[in-house]
Amino acid sequence: MQASIPQTETNCILVPTDRGMQVIDVESIIRIQSISNYSKLIFKNGRSLVVAKVLRWFEERLSMYNFLRIHRAHLVNGRCMRGFNKAQCIEVELTNGEKLKVARRKRNGFLQVVEGMGV
Repeated sequence: MQASIPQTETNCILVPTDRGMQVIDVESIIRIQSISNYSKLIFKNGRSLVVAKVLRWFEERLSMYNFLRIHRAHLVNGRCMRGFNKAQCIEVELTNGEKLKVARRKRNGFLQVVEGMGV
């Protein structure tokens, strides 16, 4: 008999913090911001957490959960995007009301991924 893993456990990542390892539910993250060699995780409940990992570390682990690198300093949860404006520069609006610009070099890749997601 095969043991089933609850869905909530499979959507979690282990993140090293100053107090040891912390289990974080991927769905609770709205975006991650790069701060030099640190990353700031912003959660749906308004909290934030700064960890000593670079943004690329999160990008590699969260790409399968619809996280998109829109800028050298921003990784956003695709499920937390309220919409985006394609005028002169693409601007993403998140569910918490924040608006972030998509970098010129990331624009084409962003549009391809978003079209594939059906947003």
